[in-house]
Amino acid sequence: MTSRVPGSPPAREDEELPDRDDAPEDTATATGVTTDSPAGTVVAAAAGGSIAHAGLWSDVWRRLRRDPKFLFGIVVVAVLTVMALVPQLFTRVDPRYCLLERSRQPPSAEAWFGYDVQGCDYYANVIYGARVSISIGLLVVGGSLLVGLVLGALAGYRGGAADTLIARFADIVYGLPLILGAIIILYRFEQRGVPQVALALLVLTWMTPMRLVRSSVVAIREADYVQAARALGASNWRVVTRHILPNSLAPVLVYATISVGAIIAAEATLSFLGVGLRLPAISWGLMIGTAQNYLRTSLHLLIFPGIFLSLTVLAFISLGDALRDALDPRLR
Repeated sequence: MTSRVPGSPPAREDEELPDRDDAPEDTATATGVTTDSPAGTVVAAAAGGSIAHAGLWSDVWRRLRRDPKFLFGIVVVAVLTVMALVPQLFTRVDPRYCLLERSRQPPSAEAWFGYDVQGCDYYANVIYGARVSISIGLLVVGGSLLVGLVLGALAGYRGGAADTLIARFADIVYGLPLILGAIIILYRFEQRGVPQVALALLVLTWMTPMRLVRSSVVAIREADYVQAARALGASNWRVVTRHILPNSLAPVLVYATISVGAIIAAEATLSFLGVGLRLPAISWGLMIGTAQNYLRTSLHLLIFPGIFLSLTVLAFISLGDALRDALDPRLR
């Protein structure tokens, strides 16, 4: 005997009311895949990795938008990037137009930063110097990240002999100090332009991102969503590129933003020591190196490129600090 709601028409004798226990509980059950079945567990685990990954970066972006360090860094880096790409927006003066009669004249209304030793407009030289410094920083960091991602993923995912060989080779390169090793490499080149300086610094800076990627891959490769992807038949290439590497990029990105500033400072140091870029290249390091001979009489030759160099390094370090704080799970 079945009960009915008062006021409803009586059911026919031959009509069967639907049993609540027979109704599908959810869409997954209706489609034949439930979380209680092995296939449903695999699908849920595989989807969980993507959902957690998307949620992480949305939370990171919310934190970054409220961080003063990130706002300061991104504004300065954006201005410097535009300055490097389109310096004509900031000055119409040719940095190579020089008159010796204006040599080392102090700042004035006509020349905001004064003139250098050759009588060239110093403001135009500082503006154009951003292109070389930022180019070297991005080239070295981009190259070291590429090498580090490939070798770190190979060592962490494969393990065994490949891991041992890569790790030991990285230890050997780690034994070379950055500046001293770059000096040794650069002395092998007759010409020292942007490609040569970037290559010398790249050879000595790929080890840290490699170790960061390797440690992240080792920690992630046995995660449930990675095992689920393997169970669904995903190839090793797909597992690494779609599931492991995207979840291993957080520490690498923090390192990258901080190291851009460090690389720019290293290039300036090499140029200051006379083993980096050479004239007629325009670089903040070259300007500071020239200014050391005129500190008592022409201090402006040191102040202006030094301010731009320090501001650039500080901006990239601020970006790295803000990104590290946003990715720190202890601060959530």
